[in-house]
Amino acid sequence: MNNVKPTVSIVVPAYNEESVIQQCLVAAIYQTVPAHEIIVVDNMSRDTTAAIVGQMQAEYPEAPIILVSQDREQGLIPTRNFGLGMATGDVLGRIDADSILEPDWVEQVSDTFADPEVMGATGPVVYYDMPMRRWGLKADDRMRQLVLKVAYKQYHFLFGSNMALRRSAWETIAGEVCRDEADELHEDIDISVHLADHDLLIRYVPGMVSGMSARRLEDSPKDYRYYVTRFDRTYKAHQINKPVLKIPMLIFMSIYYPAKMLRYLHTARSSQPVRRGGV
Repeated sequence: MNNVKPTVSIVVPAYNEESVIQQCLVAAIYQTVPAHEIIVVDNMSRDTTAAIVGQMQAEYPEAPIILVSQDREQGLIPTRNFGLGMATGDVLGRIDADSILEPDWVEQVSDTFADPEVMGATGPVVYYDMPMRRWGLKADDRMRQLVLKVAYKQYHFLFGSNMALRRSAWETIAGEVCRDEADELHEDIDISVHLADHDLLIRYVPGMVSGMSARRLEDSPKDYRYYVTRFDRTYKAHQINKPVLKIPMLIFMSIYYPAKMLRYLHTARSSQPVRRGGV
């Protein structure tokens, strides 16, 4: 019996992320099971993102941090595709530059993909710059599980800040995913739909936890609405018209003002450094 667990690459697209990239990499390094490689794809950043990654490489020479540049096109999708295309692990983890992985994230992903049927996986997030983080993590997990139950046998969506793909699954869909030059879609939902079109299994993993910033709440109401309606535009791009799939959009719209106020009060009152996890 072969007990070797699949290796996990971590791919981090980055554009002007000097304020968050260091904490992202520290979390990716300090894992209970080491990542096969940690690839930061710099997309023509105009700040010190690349320099900080270079400094991290020097400070952690034992860590498999790889810095590459994607300077042909500006945008998340070509940058993401470039990083996923060069990753060599059995499983390709895709996170954002403001993600802070829980210490067992790689282990959770590797254990999940030990099942050869699993082609994609996603999990809940904890908003590390919001109050009541433990409660927020439970709420996020329950919301995602509710959406999964409601949308049973329809689509199970990945979440771009916390997702992983089997490399063979990515190779199957890499030539099909939308380029989205107009920047109107949710790229993670697009990937999910392409996986579903090939009947490739996506699994939701409650223990696959990543921290992320709630900085999206700093958007104006107009910009936030445009972000949320990416759900609808992505569905329409794939000729999907299933009312139940509008539920996530409605949830995100309904929490904007209460969450924005909570974050404002938290930021105004707190002078403590950000802590990881749901504590």
